[in-house]
Amino acid sequence: MRRAPTGLILGVALVAAAFAIRAASPAFAGWGVPDRAQDTITLALSVIIESAPFVFLGILLSTVVQVWLPHGFITRFLPRQPLLRRACISLLGMFFPVCECGNVPLARGFMVGGFTVPESITFLLAAPILNPITIITTHQAFGWGDGILLTRIVAGFVIANVIGWLFSRHPNPDSLLTRTFSASCAVPGVSGHDNDQHEGHSHPPGARPGRIERSVDLFTRETAVIMPALFLGSLIAALTQVFVPRSVLLALGSNPVWSVLAMMALAFIVAVCSNVDAFFVLSFGSTFMPGGIASFLTFGAMIDVKMLALMRTTFTTRTLVQITALVALMSAAAGLLVNYVA
Repeated sequence: MRRAPTGLILGVALVAAAFAIRAASPAFAGWGVPDRAQDTITLALSVIIESAPFVFLGILLSTVVQVWLPHGFITRFLPRQPLLRRACISLLGMFFPVCECGNVPLARGFMVGGFTVPESITFLLAAPILNPITIITTHQAFGWGDGILLTRIVAGFVIANVIGWLFSRHPNPDSLLTRTFSASCAVPGVSGHDNDQHEGHSHPPGARPGRIERSVDLFTRETAVIMPALFLGSLIAALTQVFVPRSVLLALGSNPVWSVLAMMALAFIVAVCSNVDAFFVLSFGSTFMPGGIASFLTFGAMIDVKMLALMRTTFTTRTLVQITALVALMSAAAGLLVNYVA
């Protein structure tokens, strides 16, 4: 008999508790809960409630890619030349408009479905920016003024492809993955495709589960892996926002260099969904220089504390440090260029 997925049960229980606490939040004042505790709970819940629908959408799309599409279906339409191939992959977000947190399970599904590790990293970094929802909301907030939207699109494309190219030079790209995820890719039947047939295994008549059963099983397992990471990342983001004075960041807004660094730090802390982050940062437009806003929209869509917690389910800590450093350096360069031109 199959063991119950503990992570999934815990995640569902925490979601239910989150909504219950949120509904009862006006009563907190009577319970004497400290203000910082209330703020932490409120911020953590807001990140979870904002992100959870996109995470579930990403898991659903990942399940479709792994179970319902023929193995390698997407890759057969991509160019063979590596640079052109990664360039096309970085634009797949146009067809999968999921924010950064939902792209993690989707990228996992792509890897199982035939993408290399560098190609999946390229998709993971580019898709949160190069998708129609993000582009439309950013245009609604800033239009084409100050080059913010153009910088976000170009920087998102360039950064993702540069990092994808760098990791394609790695002598052993599979070592960038956690042992757990690598093992799950290697186990016959885990992906939902006919990997067992490729390995030479056969099943007695009627023993192989149907697609619906495999879809439910895969969706359950992916949810059990991803949701606890989402809760942890949301809690870290909330704690950081509560205990790091935002006044320190705001005091740096008028300096061309410090405005970029401060907004990148803010993007890392607040962990706002890339589909709506333009409206969040719009209120800082009168305080920070355009380069700082552009860096916020570029860096935050690719890397934040919540995103790192989700990516840790797939990539090693060393890989995440390298990706974070590269994204930070190139996002800062883009922001500084905007401030110089402005």
